[in-house]
Parts: sequence; C-alpha cells; structure tokens
Amino acid sequence: MIKTISTRILAGLAGLSLTAGPVLAQAQAQSQAQPQTQPSARNPLGIPDNVTLLTRNDPNVRTATAVVNGSVITGTDIDHRVALVTAASEGEISDEEMARLRMQVLRNLIDETLQIQEAQAQEIEIQQAEIDAQYADVAARNFGPEAEKMDAYLIAAGSSPAALKRQIYGEIAWRRLLGRMVVPFINVSVEEAEEIMQRLEESRGTDEYRVGEIFLSATPETSEAVRQNAVRIVEQLRQGGSFVAYARQFSEATTAVVGGDLGWIQLPQLRSPQLEAIVAEMQPGQLVGPVEIPGGFWIVYLIEKRQVLMANPRDAVLSLKQVAITFPEDVTEVEAAAKVDAFALAVESIRGCGDVDRVAQSVGAEVVTNDQIKAAQLPAQLQSSILQMQVGQATALFGSIEDGVRTLVLCGRDDPQVAAGPDLETIIDDIKEQRITKRAQRYLRDLRNDAYIEYN
Repeated sequence: MIKTISTRILAGLAGLSLTAGPVLAQAQAQSQAQPQTQPSARNPLGIPDNVTLLTRNDPNVRTATAVVNGSVITGTDIDHRVALVTAASEGEISDEEMARLRMQVLRNLIDETLQIQEAQAQEIEIQQAEIDAQYADVAARNFGPEAEKMDAYLIAAGSSPAALKRQIYGEIAWRRLLGRMVVPFINVSVEEAEEIMQRLEESRGTDEYRVGEIFLSATPETSEAVRQNAVRIVEQLRQGGSFVAYARQFSEATTAVVGGDLGWIQLPQLRSPQLEAIVAEMQPGQLVGPVEIPGGFWIVYLIEKRQVLMANPRDAVLSLKQVAITFPEDVTEVEAAAKVDAFALAVESIRGCGDVDRVAQSVGAEVVTNDQIKAAQLPAQLQSSILQMQVGQATALFGSIEDGVRTLVLCGRDDPQVAAGPDLETIIDDIKEQRITKRAQRYLRDLRNDAYIEYN
C-alpha cells in the first residue's frame, strides 16, 4: 500500500513538472530562502510552517464507496446504515451534515469490514442462525413478538433487515475474535481490585456521575467550522436524535465505540476545572454544549447521578395515580385555558390519594393507577420534584392540548437500601473490560494500517 501511494504522489509531481512550472519554481525559491525545519517536540515531522500545496487534495470530495482488501462497500450499504442512524431523529438533516454523516458511516463500514475479514482469516465461523436469533431478540425488545414489524419499520425508514443483520454479524465476529486473540491475555490481580475497593470505601458518599460525551477535534484554522458542526449535532440531539448513535458516528474520543459512555466517574477524573463546574451543575437527562476545550469542542450528556456506595434515590419504587384531562380537536385556546385553570384548582384541593377519584370526577378527568414504577423511569423534569414530595401530594401540571394535560399524585414510596458496593469479582471484570477495550482499539488500528483501501 505504501508503494502504491508513493507512486501516485510521484506521478502527480511528474505531471506538474510539465504543466505547473511556476508553482514548482516558487516552491524551490521558498526552499532556498528558508532553512530546513528540524523535527522538534512542537513539530515532530519537521514540516515548514508555510507549506505550499502542489496538488489539491480534499479528503471530503470522494464518492462514498470503497473497496477494502477486495471487499466492496456500495452506495446502497451506506444509504441503509445512514438510515439506521437517522431513523430516530425527528428534525431535518441538512445536506452538509448528511454528507459528513455519510463519510463517517463509510469509515465505520470500513472498520466493520476489516473486523469481519480478520475473523474469517482466523477461521472464526458465525452461523446464520446466531445472527437471526440476535435480530429476533432486538425485534422482540422493540416490537414485541411480531418480528415482521421491525422488518417493516426498517424498510419504511430507508434501511433494510439485511443492513441490521450485517451489523449484528460484524459485532458477533469482532466479539468472537477478541475472545480468542485478546481476552486470554488480559490479567488482573486481586491486589489491584482490592486497592480499588479501598478507594471506593474512602470516597463513600461523594457524588459520581455517569456521563456521555461527544468530542470533535479542531485547530485554530478549523475551529469555527467544527463549532458550527457541533451546534448542528446538538440541535439534532435536542430534536430527538439518539446520543449513542451520534457519538458512535461523530465523536473522536475513544468512548465513541461505546456510544460516548464514560461510565461512572467522579469530577476530578475529568481533569478540567471548566468541565467539572459544568457537570456539577447538570441534572440527569440534561444536554450541554458545544463547550470549547483545548483541542476541540465537547458535547456532554448527563445520563445519571448518584453517590458512591450510597443508595440511589432514583431507584425508589413509587406508587402513582395519574390524573389527566383531554381536549376535543376543535377546542379553542380560550376554552382550553379555562379547562386547564379549573383542573389546576381541582388538583390543589386533593387531600390524599383517597381523594383523587372524587376530584377527578368533578372535572371530568381520567385516573390511571401506576404501581411499581421506579423514579428513574420518569421523565428527567419530573424526577427531582417527585422525589421531594410527600405521599398525597401532586406534581405541577404538565402536557399539551394535543397530548392532554396531567398530574401525578404520589401514593406510596419504597426507598432503596444502602448500596453495598461492587464485590471483588465485579471490580475485576470491570478492569478486564477496560483493558480489553484498549487492546481492541490497538488491534483495529493495526488492521487499518495493514489494509489496502481504494475509494471509488
């Protein structure tokens, strides 16, 4: 591959020597006027600060197909994968962002192809029945027992069952490959795990955060363009886009492979007073960014928050009564406002859960009882307020004319027990998983370095 690339560069320079004499002459004059730059810590490649480009090379101007060690990635492959990423997004994606997304999907497909090829080279066989079983499991979790509903959903979204099955195939192959080539060589000592257990005990009661991140690198020259791209990503996420999907496709952090999930961390692990202050003020479910940091821009999503080795209040099991009013399609704003005001007054008069049915009947509201609901299952905006309520109290009204206006009345609450913390085996497994992830990243990097890839 190196010889092929070098030949292409030399051929390009040879062509320029016939047609671009003034450009080469200018380059030669600059070379004579300026001393050769020596490698240094600031400039490890020894490249002069003022570079004259002899040919145009825009890596974004490519047809989005490729041949990876002889395996073809088609435009249809990319269309179907892009549809998997964008299916959950409710907002319209601009042409510029779509082009960027297609290039990222192509890079992901190249990595997946390399992983599958390496598994085949190691004679690892994946049975079609395994792929179909995992596909059926995904369908059951999302659409119940009728798997054909997911087939229809994927096709309607512009993708296909075959595209998702190919992704499942790649994931199984890579996992099986790591199980043979990496996992057996990962060792974790009991002493390491015991040291972590001791540190956890010492930090009992301090806050820890489960954080999702998207990092986009930038230079002073590209800073504004990258910032605008980050703003567009945040807009898509606020409109319903999947954070995990966008992190996988766009983030340049090592956490991209796990959907941007940093896992449970304490603020000092962020190693930035700026980022510590931002995360400390966030509530679960909140999205912040883009934040300019050294080297680029950071988008952060707070998945959850808890205290080390302490019971998580959001694990509390609640008994709720949901009281709701609805509106006819032809309702006017004045009529709707009057009905909401009457509903609000009625809710204020509730005196305990035994009074809910009477109050609801007085304003024509419906009551639904919800038992065994974890606080963490509620929308983030309601979690904090309902955890501060006493039994018999109601939340503020929420909803819309289209969806109905409702309140939740707290009728019971079982608080979680104090957390015992992870056991030794769990900590060992966590350390192993981190090391496997790092080794897997190096493995994939080596596969990329050895690959022969042609862009069509």
